[in-house]
Amino acid sequence: MKMTIKDAAKTYLADNTQPETVLLLTLDDGSNQYSTLGGSCAIGDKFQFVALTQPDPKYSIPVENDAGLNLWTNADTELYLNNGLILDRVFNQLSLRDDTGILDSAVGMITYTAEEKSDLDLKKEMQTLGTRIC
Repeated sequence: MKMTIKDAAKTYLADNTQPETVLLLTLDDGSNQYSTLGGSCAIGDKFQFVALTQPDPKYSIPVENDAGLNLWTNADTELYLNNGLILDRVFNQLSLRDDTGILDSAVGMITYTAEEKSDLDLKKEMQTLGTRIC
């Protein structure tokens, strides 16, 4: 899988990650440990980048990119991505699109160490964000 990253998105990611960061491209629809949103309205149209201090073995598909990022995804996320994947920063938001059109015009970015995320109580976090969950 290959992603073109536009200059504005490169700048944003460089400003918000460290050079050794492991970056995941994942769904934000309640289907994985990093997602705090969920519900049928979010399936396949909400994405996020997760910045980690170490690799996550569940994300083993490399995403080739022109920014030199250590970027990975998984098979569940890959199902919703097509050829011509492009990341840009538009109206102060990360925007992800491919040959089919815009996939998400407000891609999230979160940062965790693996230990921090494993210690979180996702159920409690999702209940707190209940008004954002469809």
